Amino acid sequence: MIVTIDGVAASGKSSVSSGVAQALGVPYVSSGLLYRAATLLGLEADLDLRGAPGLLKLLGTHPVRLEPLAGGNRVWQGERDLTDDLHSTRVDRGVSVVAALPEVREWVDAQLRALPEPFVAEGRDMGTNVFPHAPHKFYLTASARIRAERRARERPEDVPAIEADLQRRDELDTVQSAPAPDALVIDTGPLDLQGVIDTILTRLR
Repeated sequence: MIVTIDGVAASGKSSVSSGVAQALGVPYVSSGLLYRAATLLGLEADLDLRGAPGLLKLLGTHPVRLEPLAGGNRVWQGERDLTDDLHSTRVDRGVSVVAALPEVREWVDAQLRALPEPFVAEGRDMGTNVFPHAPHKFYLTASARIRAERRARERPEDVPAIEADLQRRDELDTVQSAPAPDALVIDTGPLDLQGVIDTILTRLR
């Protein structure tokens, strides 16, 4: 069994996926963390994030491993836990550029497809590209303002600045992020976290 939960940036995918996975008693897989790990390592190495060969060489010499857990994923580079460094503003601003590189997407997809089922997979194109055969697909959306207000509760930044960044990311992510034809689209704006989780669990049951 694979459940895919896709959506726009800051739509609550990780929290919702974790809640659904815990309710089902299975791991959840965050594809976005792998893209963020590639972005972080590229920034630390002062690489041009638009250059796939350099990033792939770096990932080859410094292998990254995703540890899927129901309560939250961890990303490791050898003995180094990268997880806490993956949600900085500089990674936010670079990850869409990295995620648009076909070679990096292939690298991420190969890692995800190698994971044993069952699991809940969250990202941008889990239901359309990575796991098109998944029987249960969902897509989360919300206005940029609502998403910015939610993110502002987690970071010391003002809402207009976050909203502008999210709108820019939405434009960059358009190619990758779209609901699968058979996905249930959920507007998370009027719902709290548990409301979104319950909507998905009801559909699964």
